[in-house]
Amino acid sequence: MKNLIAILFATLFLAGCSSTVTSEQTEEKRLPNIVVIFTDDQGYQDVGCFGSPNIKTPHLDQMAKEGIKMTNFYVAQAVCSASRAALLTGCYSNRLGIHGAYMPFVGKGLHPEEETIAEMLKPLGYKTAIYGKWHLGSESVFLPTRQGFDEYFGIPYSNDMWPLHPQQGTVFDFGDLPLMENEETIDTLEDQSMLTTWYTERAVAFIEKNKEHPFFLYVPHSMPHVPLFVSDKFKGKSARGLYGDVIEEIDWSTGQILQALKDQGLDDHTLVIFTSDNGPWLSYGTHSGSALPLREGKGTSLEGGVRVPFIARWPGHIPAGTETSQPAMTIDVLPTIAKITGANLPARTIDGREMTALLTSSGAEVTPHHDAYYIYYKKNELHAVLSGDGRWKLYFPHTYRSINDRVGRDDGNPIDYTYDNEMQMELYDLRNDISETKNVLDDHPEIVEQLRAYAEEARTELGDSLSDREGKGVRPLGQI
Repeated sequence: MKNLIAILFATLFLAGCSSTVTSEQTEEKRLPNIVVIFTDDQGYQDVGCFGSPNIKTPHLDQMAKEGIKMTNFYVAQAVCSASRAALLTGCYSNRLGIHGAYMPFVGKGLHPEEETIAEMLKPLGYKTAIYGKWHLGSESVFLPTRQGFDEYFGIPYSNDMWPLHPQQGTVFDFGDLPLMENEETIDTLEDQSMLTTWYTERAVAFIEKNKEHPFFLYVPHSMPHVPLFVSDKFKGKSARGLYGDVIEEIDWSTGQILQALKDQGLDDHTLVIFTSDNGPWLSYGTHSGSALPLREGKGTSLEGGVRVPFIARWPGHIPAGTETSQPAMTIDVLPTIAKITGANLPARTIDGREMTALLTSSGAEVTPHHDAYYIYYKKNELHAVLSGDGRWKLYFPHTYRSINDRVGRDDGNPIDYTYDNEMQMELYDLRNDISETKNVLDDHPEIVEQLRAYAEEARTELGDSLSDREGKGVRPLGQI
């Protein structure tokens, strides 16, 4: 009965989203499929429709023309594991006790009692799969198959965590990089050139196999995280060098997935989301992406670290050619999927809020669905508060890493960051200063006061290692 009610709710919602929903679709009472494509360290500018001057992404550009391009979309933290946890659970990652990027086999991961998008959808009969990078715990108890996914193929953590890492033997002691099928290691990888192709082939086969069932397909690409690998069919094709080759292969992959949906008659039944887990890893020079015109990149709470490209497509529901500057965050994806499918939200507290009005509004201004967004970083430090309309961003004193405008190397090896760059309390008007060049703290005391009040609420709820408060809503990390 519970599932029937959910299906009827979803049908009514879908019928109300657009006048183009046909009577045949309504009669089918078909739940929408969900596809989430999540790249690794792809910069804000690294898509043609987001301004790349030398990377061609025709499939992503067409996807934006047929759907929505969100120019103010954020991740919860600018680093791998924390960002993925927020996407899959709808929670700020610090609520889950997850910070930074997990090292291999350290006995830590997403707590088994947390509910992922996959687990939320399973009671409605969804088939679920992940093809790509997991990075939420590498022991069996933490793997995707224990968090609602029927199928898993990919790597359990970042593709640089292997013996050829530049700091192997000095800072790290990594073993071979495992390629996993469900809970078994089926190979170890030195040559990663076929990973994007393999993920794509699995995704297409999954769509074909499950065309009669609602499904959730999660494709968290290993690339363009360094080291960069690309298949022969894209090697040397891009004017941007190896990094551009990698992005153009990801664009091809997206095109293959979209074509598979069309071929199976699922185009109008499927919400497809494309975004990145954080900004570019700038110390790798030509092997890293670009966040321009944003400031800094991965590993910082500045705009280049946490603002990422976002495209969503759902014919008949998301109006074609939509662009919006109103903000949203990865924590909003889970409740949005719950809204359009009729799934019950997780029993535990989440932080995201559904954004269907934003997706279906043809770019018109809608009421912000959050009063504020909170940008935390490692060690549970509250670095910044973003106003709900996306205009104002208040930073609190902290240090951050930077290459200080130096040019990174072009051989795949990093240049060193400096870690003593200090930020005081600073306020930026992002609507008029996207590059965060002018601190307007003294000019807007009322804005500062309001954002500080929001920050106090966050500290009470989620803590802040720089204060003497302990977050009452922080839940235990999964550990073995």
